[in-house]
Amino acid sequence: MTCVYIRYFASLREDLNTSGEQIETAAATLGALRDELIARGGAHARALARGRAVRMALNQVMRGEDAALIEGCEVAFFPPVTGG
Repeated sequence: MTCVYIRYFASLREDLNTSGEQIETAAATLGALRDELIARGGAHARALARGRAVRMALNQVMRGEDAALIEGCEVAFFPPVTGG
């Protein structure tokens, strides 16, 4: 098990009614962590669903789903940002 701190931004924070949480996870990668959170059901399943565009960062660096989690890391989930 790995202890990670998760931060949620923008509409994900609103959908989940929290800006973050610390959890123990068996997930080895960002993608596996996302799947673990989706498996909780409810708001997590809707907010992080595979059909939704969700960006991920590991220790404040944008990463893909195959990025390995490490003890004490910070994971961030957020929707794509647009602007002009």
